[in-house]
Amino acid sequence: MDKTQLLTNTKGMIDRLKSCLGDAGLSNSSSEYQIITETFLFKFLHDKFLHDLSKKCSIPAGVTTEEYYLAMDDKARAKVMIKLPNTATIRPEWMISRLFNHKTEEGFSEKLDEAMLGVAADNADIFSVHAGDGTNIRLFSGISRHVTEIAKRDPFAESIIETLSSFSFEGAFAQSYDFFADVFEYLISDYNKDSGEYGEYFTPHSIATIIARVLVREGDANVTVYDPASGTGTLLLAVAHQIGEDACTIYAQDRSQKANEFLRLNLILNDLVHSLPNVVQDDTLKSPGHKDPDGSVRKFDYIVSNPPFKVDFSKTRNKLAGEKYSTRFWAGVPNIPNKNVKGMAIYLMFLQHIIVSLKPGGRAAFVVPTGFLTAKGKIEKKIRQRLVERKMLRGVISMPSSIFANTGTNVSVVFIDSSKEYDHALLMDASKLGEQKKAEGTKNKRTYLRDFEMNRIIDAFNAAEEIEDFSVLASYEDIEAKNCSFSAGQYFDVKIDYVDITPEEFSERLANHVANLEVMFAEGEKLQKSILGQLEEICLD
Repeated sequence: MDKTQLLTNTKGMIDRLKSCLGDAGLSNSSSEYQIITETFLFKFLHDKFLHDLSKKCSIPAGVTTEEYYLAMDDKARAKVMIKLPNTATIRPEWMISRLFNHKTEEGFSEKLDEAMLGVAADNADIFSVHAGDGTNIRLFSGISRHVTEIAKRDPFAESIIETLSSFSFEGAFAQSYDFFADVFEYLISDYNKDSGEYGEYFTPHSIATIIARVLVREGDANVTVYDPASGTGTLLLAVAHQIGEDACTIYAQDRSQKANEFLRLNLILNDLVHSLPNVVQDDTLKSPGHKDPDGSVRKFDYIVSNPPFKVDFSKTRNKLAGEKYSTRFWAGVPNIPNKNVKGMAIYLMFLQHIIVSLKPGGRAAFVVPTGFLTAKGKIEKKIRQRLVERKMLRGVISMPSSIFANTGTNVSVVFIDSSKEYDHALLMDASKLGEQKKAEGTKNKRTYLRDFEMNRIIDAFNAAEEIEDFSVLASYEDIEAKNCSFSAGQYFDVKIDYVDITPEEFSERLANHVANLEVMFAEGEKLQKSILGQLEEICLD
């Protein structure tokens, strides 16, 4: 089966799961995303288990992997699982085919929940993420409890297991990051509409790809990748794929439960299970979850982030402005706007945290409102000055408007690099690129970068190439002279068209201009006299 057909089939299975929820009256409920992601993940882990098992065992011809597994005794099963350290263990009684055989029995919803909760418990050491206090957050919490009418629970569970039984992920395991990025984006598309709040930002795949291909050094291995406001993990996954999933370890934090559930799903789909213990659900600004033994924040090789721009942080603002946090928030803590407490520029604190968390020799990229590039505020300017003073500003890309579905704010990406000392930065204005079209499933228009435009941005940036009205190499001296502005437009040369003409042609053109001016002045005098005359008549009346 080719990739296109496999993707179509996978989306079809997701749609059928959503129909099951619709029939149970759960469409648009607060629990819908949780049920969809848990059932999808249960099926994925089940099929991945059988796939991985088939690769590690010598299965006789004519025998399916599942038949072979069910025929094993407990000792043989335990022995084979040692060979599958990052694969979920599924007990025989919790195999989907076994559950399917019981789907019409009374109490089946409880049996399905028992299976999902059992898989979560058996695999807690591998697949759990963590709350700030160290509490394990397991894979599944059960789905039938979300159906209020008890009589509808069994039919609901039956429709779910029928949907899962009618589909196989087998062909998907040979696919790459791009396939799973499409699946993931489709899976969560209906549940990310409140993006823009803290922890639920979704970065377009095109932007993530540009950041990864600009940021990552070729040949890097055994490196750490961090996002302090990880959201669904789009940026982390793009960078990890560019480095190589087996050559890096991901660290992430976000205070949103929904975002962390999506992130876990994303990591599992993209073969980054080994990074799950490094996912923390907590407030990064107040309680950073990744620290060194001395209590200071851990430093990372790569940092990427699309932090929330403005959020109500009024309850913790004064605490964060205290002495305890002064090392991390060295440029200051933004004030709470009087008329709009949700307008606190919280992204400025994430930028400071990122700079402090970067290893010597590390690289980072973060998304900012384009207004940050020229803002005259004290905190904004101090951040820009530090990047220049420490010679770590590699460059900036200003993106097209409406490229993010969740914000009308124009955005730019700032790249910093502490592996060398820069004396100039490449400033790029890509705001005129892209094509506008309606976002799938909405009436809103978004700007989409085409492949050739993405390649143009990446190639020009990596080559530090100056292109008229598109990119410019600005020296740090010029940047400092312009109040540390990072806006490309302030550094473009002003072009004046020059036409070579003879003295005679110049005299002729000058005479024509003088004649035209004389006519205009004469008409102006006539008009002035006419107006004065009318005013005199009005006064006499």
